[in-house]
Formats: sequence, structure tokens, C-alpha cells
Amino acid sequence: MFSNITSPANNWSVPSIELDDQQFDQWRKLLEDRTGMQLTTARKSFLKTSLSMRMREIGCSDYQQYFELIHSGVNGTVEWYKLVDHLTVHETRFFRDPASFDLLKEFLLVQSPRLKRDIHIWSVGCSTGEEPYSLAMLAQECVSTKSKGYSFSLTATDISQPSLNTAQKGSYNKRKLVGINSLFKQRYFDEDGENLIAKSTLKKRMCFTRLNVLELDKSPIKKMDVIYCQNMLIYFRKWRRKEIVTHLVSKLAPGGMLILGTGELTDWAHPEMVKVPNDKTLAYLKSKITNELEA
Repeated sequence: MFSNITSPANNWSVPSIELDDQQFDQWRKLLEDRTGMQLTTARKSFLKTSLSMRMREIGCSDYQQYFELIHSGVNGTVEWYKLVDHLTVHETRFFRDPASFDLLKEFLLVQSPRLKRDIHIWSVGCSTGEEPYSLAMLAQECVSTKSKGYSFSLTATDISQPSLNTAQKGSYNKRKLVGINSLFKQRYFDEDGENLIAKSTLKKRMCFTRLNVLELDKSPIKKMDVIYCQNMLIYFRKWRRKEIVTHLVSKLAPGGMLILGTGELTDWAHPEMVKVPNDKTLAYLKSKITNELEA
């Protein structure tokens, strides 16, 4: 449909047009219906910018025409996935929430020796990979310290395939790892010019796959010992946050831990879950397996 555009320079010749309120509501509803993410009126400019960027790339100058393209069969499905990457916020960094990683370290050191199998960890909304690699490094340190002969596996999911592609490569500019323990960098990364690349010994324990959290009930993921889901729920309505977390509970193994972002969930309770007393982070245990974490 837009094959007349042949060069990046031409893409930027597409005029910038206003996104009126009716069009904004149309796009906002589509985004929420398909991904669950909510856009407030205050984020209208964000949506306009994101749409304009993608429309310029394919040479489309009309919001309605692009909206119809999104609904046009297989081509529309492909284009939707590309647009979602523009609409997905990729703000992330290694060991982003120290309090949560401290709690997870304590949990793994207590739990890993008790299991007669590998530890299974899930990073939900993993973005470009900084979070799952942080989790993997911590897990390797804890498991190797306390459980000889056992290891871990880590599943990382996100709705954005381009983000997952970046995560799978495991290559990051050195500036991204400035604050990381130097021993961690030596143990788990190889130098490649200005970049550091995660070693195969770490990557072989990790699996990256695309997943829309609105389709958790269809996912085969189950019996996770740790589910780490931070800085994702804030993009959803409060009722949907509770729905998503309840689905995550069904994916958690007995005795497993669910770690969320502080302030992301309020007025939620589940008969199988016990809140971990911690003022710095938000976490729940699926049944009381130990008093050590609650002391």
C-alpha cells in the first residue's frame, strides 16, 4: 500500500498532522483492547509521536488510513507488532530495584537448598533484557553457593519482539553496566569493543519468548519458583492489574515468590498468597514455607 516510499529521506517528507480527540479515543481503545495498556488524555502527545514515527517509516500521512491498515489481515497483524514496539516503553537498567534483588537473594539462599530440582524464574515484561540478566546473575551466585549439583532456568517474556531480539543478543554498551559489581562483569560478560556480551554459560539458562499478558491463561508457563514483574502493571487499569496478578499466581509453584513494584498494586488479596513484610518492596509468598523470611 505504501510501496512508493523508497528511502529514509522520503519518509521524513510526510507532513505532521493533528490527532483529533475522536481519533485519539479510537487508537486508545484499540491499544487497551489488544494489550491492556491504558493511555490517559495526558499521554495524547506520546501516542501522536509514536504513531507519526511509524507512519513516516512506511509513508502514510493519514491516521485513519493507518488505522485501517492495522486491521487488514496478515499485513495488518505484522504492522501491529511493529507499532507496538514504538508504543512500548523500554526504560530499564541492570539491578534497577536493589531492595527487590536483596529480598530475592535472601529467598533464593533459603529456598534453593530445599528443592530437589532446578530453580525456575520468570521475568515478566523483560524489555531489552537488563532485568532478566540481572536475575540470572543473582540466581547463579545464590544457587552455586548453596546448592551443589543444582542450577536455575529463567524465562523472560515481553510483548515487543524487537526488544526480545535485543535481549537475546545480550550485548550492551559498557556504560549500561557501570554500576555493576566488577566481579559480575568478569564472570558473566565478555568484552567486544565498547560493548559487553553475556557469556554463553549464562545465556544457555535463559529463554526469551513473546507473550501478551492479556493471554496469560493460554501460556504453558507454570510452576515458577520466582515471578518477577516490576514497572509493567503501572500501564494498566487497576482492575486489570489485579486480574493479571491473579493469573500470575496460578503460574507460581507452591512456596514460590511473586515480586511486584512498590505502589503498583493496592487492595488485592489472594487466599493462597501471604504478603512479605517489607517496607522497601512488594512481594508475596505462595503459602508459608519458612519463618525466616518473615522474621
